[in-house]
Amino acid sequence: MTFSRTRFTPARRQGGFTLLEMLAVIVLLGIVATIVVRQVGGNVDKGKYGAGKAQLASLGMKIESYALDVGSPPKTLQQLTEKPGNASNWNGPYAKPSDLKDPFGHAFGYRFPGQHGSFDLIFYGQDGQPGGEGYSADLGNWE
Repeated sequence: MTFSRTRFTPARRQGGFTLLEMLAVIVLLGIVATIVVRQVGGNVDKGKYGAGKAQLASLGMKIESYALDVGSPPKTLQQLTEKPGNASNWNGPYAKPSDLKDPFGHAFGYRFPGQHGSFDLIFYGQDGQPGGEGYSADLGNWE
């Protein structure tokens, strides 16, 4: 019996990524995506809160315009969009129904007569509830 000596050459490695390398890349992409989403999400809330402040001032001016025409502020915010039966000098609509909701989708608070002036207009912030801190803090037209 004769043995031939043939050289065994290892198979050449094919190009590509191993499963472990692919999993490592997927995990890293997930971590980066989480960080980006958190940063962008915070900026969105900051922008909405700033827009709510501006909308509070704008809605306050619309209420004052109503009061100049009719003689007193409206009893409800809906009177800015629909003529009340007893308002003879009503020249509205003074606001669109969408103006009565803040950027977070909550209704503005409104009191007539107000505790801080002829009327109180309140932006309740992100949570839409009285009280709160940060982006959930309340703002009033008297502040």
